[in-house]
Amino acid sequence: MQNSCMSPLIKLFNQKQRVRAGVGSIRSYSDVAPTIKYVSTPIFYVNAGPHIGHAYSAILADAVSRYYSMLGYSVFLSTGTDEHGNKVFQAAKKTKLDTSEYCTKISQQFKEMCHTFDVKYSRYIRTTEPCHQEAVHSFWNKLQEKNYIYLGKYSGWYSTSDEAFLTDIEIIEKQVNGQIIKVSKVSGNPVQWTEEDNYKFTLSSFQDDLKHWLKNERAVQPLKYYKILSSWIEEGACLEDLSISRPSERVPWGIPVPGNASHSIYVWLDALVNYLTSVGYPDHKFQRFWPPSVQVIGKDILKFHGVYWPAFLIAAGLEPPASILCHSHWTVESEKMSKSKGNVISPIIAASTFTAPGLRYFLLREAVPHKDAMTLI
Repeated sequence: MQNSCMSPLIKLFNQKQRVRAGVGSIRSYSDVAPTIKYVSTPIFYVNAGPHIGHAYSAILADAVSRYYSMLGYSVFLSTGTDEHGNKVFQAAKKTKLDTSEYCTKISQQFKEMCHTFDVKYSRYIRTTEPCHQEAVHSFWNKLQEKNYIYLGKYSGWYSTSDEAFLTDIEIIEKQVNGQIIKVSKVSGNPVQWTEEDNYKFTLSSFQDDLKHWLKNERAVQPLKYYKILSSWIEEGACLEDLSISRPSERVPWGIPVPGNASHSIYVWLDALVNYLTSVGYPDHKFQRFWPPSVQVIGKDILKFHGVYWPAFLIAAGLEPPASILCHSHWTVESEKMSKSKGNVISPIIAASTFTAPGLRYFLLREAVPHKDAMTLI
């Protein structure tokens, strides 16, 4: 099957490869034989525009890419936007824009953020692109062919804001307006008990595979997050079989399950496949780039990238990322910067005061991945 995104993708990569190898104005400062390094940012959710935390993720990934390039490697940097799910659908409704039009508008803001801070990406992926749906369907079919997907009843605590089912140990009780409610321990968002028929992924069968992947301590950095992830997998608390679809009537804005349009594919399975789409999957040429050398993420999505993603890949017969670089949050008055809380700082507005190069330097100089950073802007 020929991927419609592949030809311009390879053409763009080859152009950048020539420059980074020293064929052009940029010198190579290393005798290391050129090999490909694939680096990615998390793709950014378009339920609202970018904030400082998004800029930090992109700038950090770009800094890693520049480091590899300086050593003489050919580097492929991927970034982009995650555009499905109910939060996006509801956000579009509030603006009274067509959902597709809304996604394009917000995605453009993230692209402008990358340009403002000189993030030299090789591929900007949007999950509403036709080639991404093709990749997701191909990946789903691969999991199904290998009997890792089955239809069953799912029941559990569901956070609409996080678009995720949570286990009992991920829930705490909190008093709000005199009432005790259950909320996510990580995000603080309320949860409700939900029961429905979903397609499920046999995550519970991958504990040993994930332990084997984590034998290399450099698989997740810094060490703090390696230890957190290792304990999750060792205890097995987050390894229950995973719901990977939602009824389309409840989540209409998503990629339909192949052969069953009454279900939409879970936004996190859809979103994670972007790292494959970016390098041309399902065309076999994607193997030239695989596996990713470094995937930069924020600590709030460690479970998705450190448990679900490597399990999906192993199930599909693919190698997990060589390394996940997990960074902490930028905070405002000791609280995580959050779109839903409204305590966000626009990197574009901040750059108008401090200049884009100045703010880029500040973010890289001030923050350390293992500890939350406080913004004083």
